[in-house]
Amino acid sequence: MDDHYEIVVIGSGFGSLFFLKQYLEKKPNAKIAVIEWGQNRDHNWQIANKRNSDLSPNQTHAQDKNHKPWNYTIGLGGGTNCWFGQSPRFIPADFEMKSRFNVSDDWPFSYDDLEPYYMAAENIMSISGSNTMGKVSPRSGSFPLPPHRVSAIDEIMMAAQPNLHFPIATARSPLSLKNRNQCCATAQCNLCPVNAKFTAFNGFADILTHPNITYIMNAQAREIIHHNGLATGVMYINLSDEEQSIYGDLVVLGANGIQSPAILLRSGINHPQTGVGICEQLGYEFEVFLDGVDNFGGSTITTGLNYSLYDSHPDRENAGAALFYFENRIKHGLRLEEGRWRQVLPLMVAIEDLPQNSNRVTLNARGQAYVSHASVSSYARAGLQYVHDNISKVLAPLPVEKIVALRERPTESHIQCSLRAGHDATRFVVDGNSLHHKMSNLIVVGSSTFTTCPPANPSLTVAAMSLRAADKLV
Repeated sequence: MDDHYEIVVIGSGFGSLFFLKQYLEKKPNAKIAVIEWGQNRDHNWQIANKRNSDLSPNQTHAQDKNHKPWNYTIGLGGGTNCWFGQSPRFIPADFEMKSRFNVSDDWPFSYDDLEPYYMAAENIMSISGSNTMGKVSPRSGSFPLPPHRVSAIDEIMMAAQPNLHFPIATARSPLSLKNRNQCCATAQCNLCPVNAKFTAFNGFADILTHPNITYIMNAQAREIIHHNGLATGVMYINLSDEEQSIYGDLVVLGANGIQSPAILLRSGINHPQTGVGICEQLGYEFEVFLDGVDNFGGSTITTGLNYSLYDSHPDRENAGAALFYFENRIKHGLRLEEGRWRQVLPLMVAIEDLPQNSNRVTLNARGQAYVSHASVSSYARAGLQYVHDNISKVLAPLPVEKIVALRERPTESHIQCSLRAGHDATRFVVDGNSLHHKMSNLIVVGSSTFTTCPPANPSLTVAAMSLRAADKLV
């Protein structure tokens, strides 16, 4: 194995692979090394073993056992393996939180700057959706695939709220494709039994088998080697606990939002905001009992998204926005009354959180990533209260018998904001083009670089940002 490359990449999830996809479009002969902590576990292995990876999150970071859990996948393909395929875009206001609402910070680029890359990412992943979503997230083109069949409940909501309720945008295919099957709607999305959702294995086979890319598996990246303000390589530990190093002209840090800060901290690439602000959405579950309307007639796990308290949020200055997910899975059981078994709606609501200085990634005495996250922000709590106060209004078009508030969800599996992007090099770790403020040849990709934490799923935005970062660099 050579020890010098044009690019050395840490991690092989959404951020890394979409960056490489765009980079290789412009420089197809680039010599690249990818360092991956986990193993190459393809779809067949994952189904047979009923898990996405050999490693569980609690093996790879430490935390206070009384704090919230964090969920992620370490292995070839990273989060493309375990994600559910939910693929909404953010909305324009998400990128202008300070300017519009005097909350937190603006992102270092706008929705319009990212929109062409949203389109490119949707085309790469063959995203299914309705072009009516352009009413909240403006579009320059159509979705590659038509939307899934929605439920009777969604039909009622779309008729009453045509500017706020839409079929979900998703990477779970509604059709049989060359490399993917049709979604089976069995709600086993983290281990899709029919290989319907986009993953690295069915969508990036050209990247995983590229003759110019060397994949170094079972290799835990420990430090980025640097000298005089330039990243020169990566030191990693192999399965035999031996330290090895490889070198490159450019380093791309694409581990998750816990491991990426830890690598920077171990490397002595000091920035006061490294690891600070880690967060994810606050999730909450409801069960809605209906009178005379059956559910579970859609063709995928989640059929509809409602933006009533997101795009049209009247008090976002004081309370986090919320996105409603209309579920097509029998999550809490059927009703017991004869003939009314399906007259129930499982509803999940995701509320935006804000990064807080008290929540952070540090290192423990062993040099292992240590996550401290005692609580969500008061802004997220206010958002949840706003949901409780207004859910009846949101669901007013439906024949609702009762709404049962069930529980907060322990995690949304979306690690964000631990290496935030912004123009001010004293307050943010990376700039608007994903370059580390203190190192001109160190690119950081992934949701760790999000400036704020909107309520929508992050994966599509990660993909778009990574395409943009590579495009701006080359």
